[in-house]
Amino acid sequence: MSTEETEKGHHRIDYPAFEETPKYKELRKRQRGFVIPLLVAALAWYFLYVILATYASAWMATPVFGAVNIGLILGLLQFVTTFAITQWYVSYANRRLDPLATELRGELEAKQKAGAA
Repeated sequence: MSTEETEKGHHRIDYPAFEETPKYKELRKRQRGFVIPLLVAALAWYFLYVILATYASAWMATPVFGAVNIGLILGLLQFVTTFAITQWYVSYANRRLDPLATELRGELEAKQKAGAA
């Protein structure tokens, strides 16, 4: 990681070099390792709902109680899933991503201050 002085005397960070550091690569690995599988699962769940609504509409119209049918319940579960995934990601980020990101930000700020001195 290095900084370069600009024309106005400001120092800028060499981000391409920073992106090659082991800590940054670890942060990206953790983030992608959580997001990509969850994204695939969420999309599969969504497309399953759309396919069922399209090709199994009679089954989706099956009443469960009163005017509530299977399709309505599965549709509402789409919202529940979205909120659950959001909460899960926030919890994961707080535990596994944010501490490392804070550490990396501190390193970058220290480099920038050292370059300005």
